[in-house]
Amino acid sequence: MSPSTVLARLETAAIVAIGAFAGANLRFAVGDVAGSLGGTLAVNVLASLLLGFLVYETYYTPAISRKAKLLVTTGFLSSLSTYSAFVLETTTGGGSADNGLAFADPMLAIGYVGATYALGFAAVLVGRWFASLVGNGRDEAPTGGASA
Repeated sequence: MSPSTVLARLETAAIVAIGAFAGANLRFAVGDVAGSLGGTLAVNVLASLLLGFLVYETYYTPAISRKAKLLVTTGFLSSLSTYSAFVLETTTGGGSADNGLAFADPMLAIGYVGATYALGFAAVLVGRWFASLVGNGRDEAPTGGASA
């Protein structure tokens, strides 16, 4: 690998790390304020909204640079949202794995999973709608797969 390739990869890693640092700290702060279940639900829905906006913004009006998109999507939003905490909190009812807490009623766990996915999907659609507003009202769906 050439020195310029190595530097470019290091720069990309640093950009992602900076975003990840910010996202993880915000997730921690939201969890402190809202509690574990509510905090995880809130950050996962917020991350879905922002990711939906950014993916569709790229389609409608590609104004965000590749580096900025890496910082926000791969770095910030990946650390802000958390599938592992979602799964752990679903199985423990919001407590830690070592304290033996669990949802007293399995239907509450199913409801939490359902609400998380429904709100996440809805948030992506709202993000898409916001992106279409930015993109001069273009409302047709992108062709092919949109990726972050």
